[in-house]
Amino acid sequence: MGGRRRRAHDDPSIAGALFIDKPAGMTSHDVVSRVRRALGVRRVGHAGTLDPMATGVLVLGIGPTTRLLGIVGGHDKEYTATIRLGASTTTDDREGEIVSRAAKATIQSVTDAAIREAVTALTGTIDQRPSSVSAVKVDGKRSYQRVREGEDVVLPTRTVTIATFEIRGIDRGSEWIDVRVRVECSAGTYIRALARDLGIALGIGGHLTELRRTRSGGVRVDACGDLESIGVGSLISPADFARRELPAVEIDATDVPLVRNGGRCSADIPREPAVALIGPGEDLVAIVDASGASWSYLAVLPSLVGNGLAGKASREGKTEQADDQDDA
Repeated sequence: MGGRRRRAHDDPSIAGALFIDKPAGMTSHDVVSRVRRALGVRRVGHAGTLDPMATGVLVLGIGPTTRLLGIVGGHDKEYTATIRLGASTTTDDREGEIVSRAAKATIQSVTDAAIREAVTALTGTIDQRPSSVSAVKVDGKRSYQRVREGEDVVLPTRTVTIATFEIRGIDRGSEWIDVRVRVECSAGTYIRALARDLGIALGIGGHLTELRRTRSGGVRVDACGDLESIGVGSLISPADFARRELPAVEIDATDVPLVRNGGRCSADIPREPAVALIGPGEDLVAIVDASGASWSYLAVLPSLVGNGLAGKASREGKTEQADDQDDA
C-alpha cells in the first residue's frame, strides 16, 4: 500500500500551497485525492477547476491555506487552446457527441479574415453563457449532473472579461478549420464556450479540442510540478503563496496576537481589496480587505509550526520510513 498513512487529525505543520501541472485524463478532484494520499492529510482544496481533457496549472491549498483559495481563485487566468471549427458537440469540446456538422463548401468559404473579425468581436467584456455540462450549480446541484439525468439545462449568461484573444495559427482540412489561440481572461470564463460562440458567429459550429492553462493569477505553468514527485518538500509556504498573489504588509511581533484576535495593527495598509499581513518569521497572520474606509478580515490564519515547512527534512525522513512500512 503506497503513500503516506492518513492521520486521524492532520499534522498542523503540513500547510502551504502546491502548484501542479495537471495531466490530461484526470479531474481536479482526482488530483486532490492523490495529494491527500501523498501527504497523509485530509484538508486539501483547489482553486479553479480544470476539466479532465485540460492540462496545466492547478493551484492547491493544504491545511489552513485552503482559506486563501477563495480569495486568489478569483484572479485572472491564461490558456492556450485549439478550437475546431466545422462541427458542434454536446459538451462544446471533443469529448461530446457531434450534434451538427457544417457542409464542406460552407467551411471552406470561411476566410481567415472572417475568423479574425469574429475573434475580435469576442474580445473585451462580454456576456457568456456557460456550457450546460459545466460545474455551475443550479439549485444546489451541478449543471452537468442535471444534464446526465436528462434535464435540458440552459444556464444564464455571466459577464466575463477576455483581455487577450490571440490567434497563433490557423490550420485547414477539407472538413474542419483548427484555430490555435492564446486567451487571457477573468476567472469564471469558459474557454469551450468561447469555442462554441466563435463557431456560432461564423455559422459553422465549433468546439474545443485542446486546452492548457498556462497561468493562474501569479502562478505560471513552469513553476508547477508533476503528481509523481509531490511531497512535503514540494510545499510553498503560506506566506510565500500569499506574496505571489497579493500585496503584502509586514507587521510587528506585538501586532500579531492583536490581529489574530480581531484587533487592529499599527501598520500602514494599502487600500486594496485583499492584503496579506505577515509577521516575523514569514508567519502569514491574516488577509484583510482594506478597500473601504476601514479594513475587514477575509481570513485569519493560525500560527503554524515553521509556517508549514519547519522540520521539513526530518519529516521527509519519517515519510520514507512510513512509506516503507505501508508497502510492507
